[in-house]
Amino acid sequence: MTVVRTRFAPSPTGYLHLGGARTALYSWAYARHFGGTFVLRIEDTDVERSTPEAVQAIIEGMQWLGLAHDEGPFYQMQRMERYREVLAQMLDAGSAYHCYSSKEEVDAMRERFSAAGDKPRYDGTWRPEPGKTLPPVPADREPVVRFKNPLDGDVTWNDVVKGPITIANKELDDLVIARPGGVPTYNFCVAVDDWDMQITHVLRGDDHVNNTPRQINILRAIGAPLPEYGHLPMILDHEGKKLSKRTSAVSVMDYPAKGILPEAMLNYLARLGWSHGDDEIFSMAQFCAWFNTDHLTSSAAQFDLEKLAWLNNHYIKQADNTRLAALARPLMEAQGARFDGAPDLAAALALMKDRTNTVNELADAAMLFYRTPQPDAALMTQHLTDAVKPALAQFAERCATVEWTREALAAMIKEVLAAHTIKMPVLAMPLRLLLTGQLQTPAIDAVLVLLGRELVLSRLKAAV
Repeated sequence: MTVVRTRFAPSPTGYLHLGGARTALYSWAYARHFGGTFVLRIEDTDVERSTPEAVQAIIEGMQWLGLAHDEGPFYQMQRMERYREVLAQMLDAGSAYHCYSSKEEVDAMRERFSAAGDKPRYDGTWRPEPGKTLPPVPADREPVVRFKNPLDGDVTWNDVVKGPITIANKELDDLVIARPGGVPTYNFCVAVDDWDMQITHVLRGDDHVNNTPRQINILRAIGAPLPEYGHLPMILDHEGKKLSKRTSAVSVMDYPAKGILPEAMLNYLARLGWSHGDDEIFSMAQFCAWFNTDHLTSSAAQFDLEKLAWLNNHYIKQADNTRLAALARPLMEAQGARFDGAPDLAAALALMKDRTNTVNELADAAMLFYRTPQPDAALMTQHLTDAVKPALAQFAERCATVEWTREALAAMIKEVLAAHTIKMPVLAMPLRLLLTGQLQTPAIDAVLVLLGRELVLSRLKAAV
């Protein structure tokens, strides 16, 4: 039985975007499902655009999501000696050759093919063939290395997402696999890496479909086994367009700042192109147990922020309150929250979290317990009437001696309402204003318990 080995191989030219995160998630889950190995590989041969900051952003994104790799990270720029070794072997075997055509000459070839109505390509000037005489080698020109692609036949693979795909070899020209100076190119490095790292399954975005036949031909030329390929469809925004910074946050690490929990993001990404019946909410352990390639969809998925918020609300309600407090506290401190002598933050968040979709909303909602109330004067005039002041006075008097539990406070409030023949809102509204500065809060008895007897009495003192 084949031991499953998957890989996530981003190019460090920017942040970890949502599509990349989904690819990483599926590759990780597939390896976990089969008890295999998940490899992280950094494809950094684009020296001009790759940066250490982008590498760090990718690794941080993976860490935030909890997608731990079993091997790596491997860096392509640290494997140059290996690539040159394989290039030399291919040159010796005749599956690759030196090409001395200049860029201008290749551009002219492509223009000629286009003018004739054919696909623009390299014309094989330096491709060695039996009985063919090659041009004189230019003395002043360093060659590239080209792969000697088969001229006839097809490349066919059974894509685990898209089904059978066939591309004719005549559609593929002899691609450059090493630049002048011997620096290898993307498709060549990927093929060698997948061979050396014994990758059995490649899941990646469908923008790589055109690379796959080239990589298959290289793998065949070097005598390497072929992995199974699956090309995942694009993720679109709410307008049905490609995700962009203009319409949505496309970097995974934008979402912690928005108050999204990683388990919500993982659950949401899992459903963007895969399904298990009608199941919408599931743990990563359950996802790994269920996940295979049978239920991957070939149609594009649409990113829905409302659905993500709904999932995040579910996970906030399930989350440990101490963990939520650690996330919310810095946000609240930035708003001037004062925690000395204030209620326990974890307890406050437990009271507020059912109604919030993000940690940011939760932090905002909890601020009512951590700032001095400054009720609106007009609201105070409206709700703190002479008619309710006797009831407030009795309420304050009873607060000094009542057992400070939610049940006892609720019973006491009912007694005060009955004694003054008023309804709950008449008393609760001014109480909320005096104690929190706002009219909307959780149940007033829950608010009282959380604030504590001393703080409640001090805030009522001036009014009564």
